[in-house]
Amino acid sequence: MSNVYEERATMIAAGELQEFVPFGRDHCKNHPNAVNLQLRQLQPASELWSSDGAAGLVGSLREVTLHEKQRESWQLRKGTGGGIEEVEFEEELYVAGNMVIWTRGSKNQASYVYKAFTVDSPVLQAVWCNFSVPQNKEMETEIIETVCIVQNTCVNIHSVNGKDFISPLPFQVASVWPSKFGLLFERSNPGTDVTQSPPREPLPTVFSMLHPLDEIAPVCKSAGLFEALRVQYVSDSTLKIVFISCEPSIVMTYDTVQNVHTIWALREVKPEEQAVVLKYPDQIGTPQNMAVNSSLTAHLRNVSKDSPAASPFQNYSSLHSQGRTTSSPGLHSRSHSPAISNMAALSRSHSPAIGVPSFSGVQRFNMSYTPSPKRYSTSHSPNSTFNDSLLANEAEPIAPRLCIDHLWTETVSNHRERNCQATKAFITSDLCEQKFLCFLVESQHQLRCVKFLESNDLSQLIFLSVTTISARDAAPIEGIDAMLVLEVNGSLVLYTGVARVGKVFIPGLPAPSLNRSTPMPRPSTPLDSISTPARPVSRHAHHLDEVVMLSPVPELRGSTKFNESSLIEDCTVQPFGTYVHAMRDPVHNRVTLEMNNGSLLRISIPEIANSELVRKCLLAIKYILPKEIAVKVLIKWYNIHNAPGGPSCHSEWNVFVTCLMTLMGYSTDRLGWTRNLDLEGSLSPVIAPKKARPSEMGSDDDWEYLLGSEYNRQVDSHLLASALNLDSVEPLPPNEELSSQLSLDHSAPLFCHIPAVFYVLHLVYEELKLDNLMRDGTRSLVILLLQMARDLQFEEYIDFYWRDYPSIFKTSKQSCIIDQAQIGHMNQPSFFTVEPPCVFQWLSCCLKGGGVLPFPYLPGICERTKLVVLSFALYILGDDNAVSSDVSKYLVKISAGQKKQVNEQDSKRMSMIKPCVLNSSIAEKLVIWLTNTGFTLKDLESVPFGAALPIRDAIYQCRKQPSSDWSEAVCLLIGRQDLTKQAHEVTLAKGKATIGQMITSDMPPANEAEEEDDGMNDMNQEVMSLIWSKDLRVQEVRRLLQSALSVRVNVVHLPEFNDHEYIEEKENKLLQLCQRTMSLPVGRGMFTLFSYHPVPTEPLPVPKLNLTGRAPPRNTTVDLNSGNIDVPPNMASWSSFHNGVAAGLKIAPASQIDSAWIAYNKPKNAELANEYAGFLMALGLNGHLTKLATLNIHDYLTKGHEMTSIGLLLGVSAAKLGTMDMSITRLLSIHIPALLPPTSTELDVPHNVQVAAVVGIGLVYQGTSHRHNAEVLLAEIGRPPGPEMEYCTDRESYSLAAGLALGMVCLGHGSNLIGMSDLNVPEQLYQYMVGGHRRSQAGINREKHKSPSYQIKEGDTINVDVTCPGATLALAMIYLKTNNRSIADWLRAPDTMFLLDFIKPEFLLLRTLARCLIMWEEILPNAQWINSNVPQIIRENSVSLQSQEVSASEDLNMETLAQAHIYIIAGACMAVGFRFAGTANSDAFNCLYKFARNFMQCLPASTAVIMGHYNLETCLSIVLLSLSMVMAGSGNLKVLQLCRFMHKKTGGELNYGFHMAHHMALGLLFLGGGRYTLSTSNSAIAALLCALYPHFPSHSTDNRYHLQALRHLYVLAAEPRLLVPVDVDTSTPCYALLEVTYKGSQWYEETTVELMAPTLLPELDLLKQIKVKGPRYWELTIDLNKGTQHLQSILSRDGILYVKLRAGKVSYKEDPTGWQSLLAQTVNHRSPEVRGFKPEAIKTFTSDAALVSFAECFCKPAKNLAHKQDVLSLFTSILYECVTQENPEILPTYMAIDQAVRRLERKEMSETFELWQIKLVLEFSSSKILQERLKQTPGEGLLMNSEFLPVMKCSSDNTLDQWLYAYGDVLKSYLTGQPYEEAHMNMLACFLVYHSIPTRGKIVGVCMEGATSFSDLLKFTRLGVPVRALLRLAPILL
Repeated sequence: MSNVYEERATMIAAGELQEFVPFGRDHCKNHPNAVNLQLRQLQPASELWSSDGAAGLVGSLREVTLHEKQRESWQLRKGTGGGIEEVEFEEELYVAGNMVIWTRGSKNQASYVYKAFTVDSPVLQAVWCNFSVPQNKEMETEIIETVCIVQNTCVNIHSVNGKDFISPLPFQVASVWPSKFGLLFERSNPGTDVTQSPPREPLPTVFSMLHPLDEIAPVCKSAGLFEALRVQYVSDSTLKIVFISCEPSIVMTYDTVQNVHTIWALREVKPEEQAVVLKYPDQIGTPQNMAVNSSLTAHLRNVSKDSPAASPFQNYSSLHSQGRTTSSPGLHSRSHSPAISNMAALSRSHSPAIGVPSFSGVQRFNMSYTPSPKRYSTSHSPNSTFNDSLLANEAEPIAPRLCIDHLWTETVSNHRERNCQATKAFITSDLCEQKFLCFLVESQHQLRCVKFLESNDLSQLIFLSVTTISARDAAPIEGIDAMLVLEVNGSLVLYTGVARVGKVFIPGLPAPSLNRSTPMPRPSTPLDSISTPARPVSRHAHHLDEVVMLSPVPELRGSTKFNESSLIEDCTVQPFGTYVHAMRDPVHNRVTLEMNNGSLLRISIPEIANSELVRKCLLAIKYILPKEIAVKVLIKWYNIHNAPGGPSCHSEWNVFVTCLMTLMGYSTDRLGWTRNLDLEGSLSPVIAPKKARPSEMGSDDDWEYLLGSEYNRQVDSHLLASALNLDSVEPLPPNEELSSQLSLDHSAPLFCHIPAVFYVLHLVYEELKLDNLMRDGTRSLVILLLQMARDLQFEEYIDFYWRDYPSIFKTSKQSCIIDQAQIGHMNQPSFFTVEPPCVFQWLSCCLKGGGVLPFPYLPGICERTKLVVLSFALYILGDDNAVSSDVSKYLVKISAGQKKQVNEQDSKRMSMIKPCVLNSSIAEKLVIWLTNTGFTLKDLESVPFGAALPIRDAIYQCRKQPSSDWSEAVCLLIGRQDLTKQAHEVTLAKGKATIGQMITSDMPPANEAEEEDDGMNDMNQEVMSLIWSKDLRVQEVRRLLQSALSVRVNVVHLPEFNDHEYIEEKENKLLQLCQRTMSLPVGRGMFTLFSYHPVPTEPLPVPKLNLTGRAPPRNTTVDLNSGNIDVPPNMASWSSFHNGVAAGLKIAPASQIDSAWIAYNKPKNAELANEYAGFLMALGLNGHLTKLATLNIHDYLTKGHEMTSIGLLLGVSAAKLGTMDMSITRLLSIHIPALLPPTSTELDVPHNVQVAAVVGIGLVYQGTSHRHNAEVLLAEIGRPPGPEMEYCTDRESYSLAAGLALGMVCLGHGSNLIGMSDLNVPEQLYQYMVGGHRRSQAGINREKHKSPSYQIKEGDTINVDVTCPGATLALAMIYLKTNNRSIADWLRAPDTMFLLDFIKPEFLLLRTLARCLIMWEEILPNAQWINSNVPQIIRENSVSLQSQEVSASEDLNMETLAQAHIYIIAGACMAVGFRFAGTANSDAFNCLYKFARNFMQCLPASTAVIMGHYNLETCLSIVLLSLSMVMAGSGNLKVLQLCRFMHKKTGGELNYGFHMAHHMALGLLFLGGGRYTLSTSNSAIAALLCALYPHFPSHSTDNRYHLQALRHLYVLAAEPRLLVPVDVDTSTPCYALLEVTYKGSQWYEETTVELMAPTLLPELDLLKQIKVKGPRYWELTIDLNKGTQHLQSILSRDGILYVKLRAGKVSYKEDPTGWQSLLAQTVNHRSPEVRGFKPEAIKTFTSDAALVSFAECFCKPAKNLAHKQDVLSLFTSILYECVTQENPEILPTYMAIDQAVRRLERKEMSETFELWQIKLVLEFSSSKILQERLKQTPGEGLLMNSEFLPVMKCSSDNTLDQWLYAYGDVLKSYLTGQPYEEAHMNMLACFLVYHSIPTRGKIVGVCMEGATSFSDLLKFTRLGVPVRALLRLAPILL
């Protein structure tokens, strides 16, 4: 009997034999390079193109030199990554000549060329290598995948993400090896190294390169663990590297002298070792040795100062001319040329700075130099590469980066041959994860396998025994943990580790003849010797050959076909001459066979198992058995499974059972059900004689087989029989002889392990129960388990399986006897429990709240059990630690005492998943934990509905109240598409700096007709139409701001005008209108701010500035250039600058643009230079100018174009705001004479450029309080005019700029200016403000200001008119928001007439504004506060804004008082504007609006004469701007009307500056199309002070008081605060209700307001949280206490917040009132009128296709379904419930419960699985967690309808109670252990499971006989029997 378990001469069938041709070869043929071009000329075209496959290819390669042919090589590897579905693919790296071709291909995709590289010289070697680059300090590394191509003089490294590097090689390389850390180079050793005339340290032989830009550094080795720190370079020239592995990181070398192989560990070097090597490579140092070392290092560095070599390569080639005789002449001559191509390649490296060190690296190791006897003398031959200074400083040695440690050396045997170097080495593991390092010594036909394992702390490798296998070749088969060995006799054998599995039979290839000595093979086919069940092989082989026509494989019948093959050039006619010669390129489970005739065939070795069930069982068995036995079992299984003509997939399980039972000692052919298995599937070779096939005619056997089949037993055949009025058919009784008692063979290998195997298979059974997709698997498995339980006499288990599958028991009753004596021999495992572990029982205890024991599981196999058990522990028991630390409380690992590592890794992984935020709810914890373990919705669908319900409940809880910062995976799991999309975009934005505009704006068709681009086409119409839906204000703004169309010039032709005068009149009118047109672009820039993402291939469209007019009625053109009137020169220069800025500001900061695109936009004609200057400034303001190359900046500045310089300087400064960037500082200093050293050459810098540079310094140093700059700027405010006319014009703007810059540098620092107390900044500023004697010039510029100006006589007093504005604003900015009263009092308006006469009214405005900005907290938004700023004398005597008469007074100057009054009020209004900028505060708005109206009424009044029209206009403009600041971005209609009124006024006092102010107000009102508003941060206020400086230019070229370019700095104060809800389903913006909660402050409590989004949010630091409110949309909370980054990232990406409509709701746009809700239409909420719900209405509730089709198919009444009316209405109500409650995922659960209950009613339950689920659902609905939730929030109970479950429970109870009433005696006989009818088995099992009645054994244990009263029965509650079950049992038992 025992010979069944012995290894038979079985064979394993290999699959899919196909011819192999490297794909790169084919590609090379058509690749345009020199070789192929020659070929084309040599060969007729027909032949070239007709070359099919290999035959023609050889023809085409014949003309190539032999040399070329040898150079072809390739390697294959398993592909990694590449797409979402991890498709397994192969990659090939093919090398031929100068080309390297990387191709990819997989099963379902043909091979394609992924990358092809062509280099300059022939490729010596090409490898894949991964470099790891450290990302940051936390030791995280990024892996860069590269291809490294080694040429003679350099190595090219190409990374997958497109970077390429070229590293020159400082020596000749023998071979290159990719390692875990980077590349290793092995230096080729010329003979000169061996004999050295002076004795000296040998040079290193192994080098490493850890990154393409690193130096090539030598590798060192440590001398053993136990000696002192002795580290030295690897310089032994007898060591040859044979093999390097990345994982584990080891190197294998061969010693050519001692002929032994050694294994080393490769690791990074430790710092102390590095130090040892660098100090002295050898510790025992004599002085002479020291000199040698230094010579070595000098030699390594070898900076050849006086060597005549022009290029590093020449030097190198002259050295090598002696030691190079081996290389071919072609290569040799090549290296003498100065290697120009390589130089060119070097310069292609990333930047010159990086390229340089590698040159020195080239000269560093010219190792193979010629030792010259005159080495130490001073004379130098050109050949010598030493320097004079042997101990030169440059000669510090190169630090090694990697180190090797010795691990193992093979033992030396005496009879070793000289050359036994391994030709091939690889790492393989056997089926039980034992690892082996195998190396093939071809000369001795030996494969040596060294077993190794990792030490427990994973730090060390321990090498154990060596096994030798006789072999000619070998290759690892990773896919199945085996290796394929080519034996010396030519047969292929599969090994796993060192255990032989069996021979491999290749269909279509004859097996090798066994005696190779005969010259001619035997004529008989060698197949006779193979014992296979049948012999269809020869037939099969013929057949295959006919189909595939493999030319190199001769057919078995002698044919002449192979003679035509041109591949076999020198083939002797040998019918059976093809045999396997070698193997190569193993990938996964495929390998290439090289035949002796040169052809290549690729075969695949079959997998261990295909079905999931068999795989799981094998894993479990392997896990529990000792390794040796496990390997035996797996080998046995593998042979049976893969025998030639083996089983098909469906019968794989049957073969597995047969195999397993045979190994356990059963005789399967005598056991009834396993015998049947063999009839079902094909017979496996285990059963020796194959039964004769029945004749084709058919017989009764088939019918009997059908009757006895599983299916017939399951389907209640009585129904069919009764329907057809047939007699019931019973299967025939089995043959008598079989039912005689069978016994087990106790010598079987698995006999003593039966209990352990049984237990692990039981755990696999429990695992499969938790997977709906494996339901068939549990059925199959339970039959096997039942047999084993019977034979082992485990009564509890038998009862357990019977309860699960009662129907199986009817059939299989056969058991085998196991001797009691033998049972003693079995190993009873310690983990075995008499009580069967049942996962559903465990979950049920959990839900009832009882105590639970830890559940057993197999790590790595029962993962789902672990997930479900821990989820219940966390969610139902509420134990926070269940998923983090304390797993052992709920799970116990089963182990055979050998799986230490697995457990460690497991616990590591568990501890890695950090428990989430502590205060989060349990549901949130569970969901986050599930996501971290990789659990997805798809997995949840396959968990049975009862076990999945609590998880679904947790998900539903999270869905209702999610947190906004969960990861994408969590949001996917809880089913919130809106959050998923949001999270997805956040992760995208993190990965990339930019993201395009999310909402595409559809242009209204009207605009497309206009051929004129007005620069406002790219606005987002969808969002604006939502914000301002009621009117056309946006179109009105576009009309007011467009400057691209001609204006209408309407002049009445009076009779007294002649034609010429009329034309002049029209042109004068046009000139006035042009003042307005030229001021529009500033406002347009504000309106279109950041609204456009440019296309990188097109220039930015800039609308043209149109200064012509059209005169009605004939629409004739009016032009200013006609020469009729005088037009100021350069009138439009600044306006075109503004036009360029406006165009550039359209570009959003997130756009993708680069330096090239910026330069590409440079206009060809010089007229547009001003526009381009503006464009550059705009790019700086939106942050893109940082991308402009320094070269280009220099280029623009040297052109000397004034505007370009201004734009560029302001732009780069704004882009580098507050960074103190040095390079920008230098750039600016050149343009500021004060920042240059006193002796420097006077540069002629235009005045405006100086102003721009000074402001630039302020921007770059903003808020840094930089001492030197502050000192210079302070002096520059009062810079006196110079003698030679310099600094005489426009001094005001320079002084103002210096003041603003000083304010910015010290912004908000107040009195805390560190280290500036000696500068007396505030006092100096005060002096500048009020005047006084000039102080002597301090500092470096004293010399410059010695002689006074010859033009301007100022004397030694300060000219206040020049210095006051700058000083005032500087004070305001330095003390901004500090509430420093003493400084503020300096700024008070004077309150006596005498003092008032001394100060310009305009300056009063600045003083008032400055004072209010300092006293920030005191600003109040009401008229009373504004008037309180006016001194008493003015208030009492001045003209009020409303009065019409002027009261005359002699002693007071009424004009002064009136002007002072209005300017002070304007200043106070402006302060209110700053304080409430961007808040849309209604009090501030009403107050300012009232003042604006007052000013407007004043204008036409008689009092206007006193106040002055100009002053009134100025003040009105300022109040209007203040209004717009408060309402920025809101598009307020009243302000728009004011602006439009001002727009219509032209002529008179209204000059260019006032128009600019009015249109800036309009632009601010619609800032960024309503997406942006203003901030009130310090930085923003500083920017706004520059932009809105309250003195406007009087004409378009006026920069006297304030540089016009600064008007655009408002951009630095704009911030995106528009929140746009976007419906995630339609991707369109929509309305949504927001609830915004403010933090409490000194003015108000914490308050909550409701806003309808899209809306501008208040400043984020004022807010506590933002919430999207129901009831129409899913709720979503953004908590700002955690920080504002999340919300800021949303706002900066167009403010898009994804929201999701709830089912049955309509968006606010379609239904503003909310009356159209669909629930209201159909039925009141949850009323019994569900019947009123029409299934047709489903589409309005949900767009889910599955639900719609469910309604179509199951809820619509049809004619033939009349009797099913109740089912239809039930389905309809279930659907209604799911849709309105928005948990459609519960629909399948409802259906499953309903179906199960119906099946129970029909008594058709053949398995109790569904009943368990119903039981779990009912227990969950009454569990503690739900009861508590109901207490807190009534109505928030279970996900499921509260009425549905009681109904289902009731009908289940009824069915079982009726059965009990009818057949109570069956139950009684079960409980008392008497026989009962089989017919009632199913219902009995259902009853027992449903009522949790324990097994018979337990009941007997408690008390059975003596039960007389109900109180006795109550003892059963100890066993977990519920009382209601006892009530049902009482009548039967008592």
